[in-house]
Amino acid sequence: MHYSAYHSVDVINGEGTRCTLFVSGCEHGCKGCYNQSTWRVDAGHVFSQALEDQIIDDLTDTRIYRRGLSLSGGDPLHSANLEGVLKLVTRVKQECPDKDIWLWTGYQLADLTPQQQAVVNFVDVVIDGKYEQEKADPELLWRGSSNQQIHRFTR
Repeated sequence: MHYSAYHSVDVINGEGTRCTLFVSGCEHGCKGCYNQSTWRVDAGHVFSQALEDQIIDDLTDTRIYRRGLSLSGGDPLHSANLEGVLKLVTRVKQECPDKDIWLWTGYQLADLTPQQQAVVNFVDVVIDGKYEQEKADPELLWRGSSNQQIHRFTR
């Protein structure tokens, strides 16, 4: 798995202060996407065990409270990311059970493969649907276009 950016302190991508990982790899090709640099699966940097450990350390750091982890991209549910993202979300839920996980995907929740659903089973909030430039609205909370839906799960 590759990633384009990691922010250890983020207040934009989800509720509260968070850690945010932008993975690489997206097949949707949405017109007007602001993150086109993340479309290639090999864009950015190789996701390493050291970065995974850093994310856990950041989530458990008592000096700066973080509510959870946000996963964006690219698309965390792209086939090239499933193994790495599943390992990460599993570990977050095991080692940081009080933290929530948010995930943005261009795939529709109802159309996920079993492998994609295995990741979503660890996620608390999913924002699904492709970005549609003609439905863009800067007033929307957590979404770029009005067709995208916010799904909150109670676990």
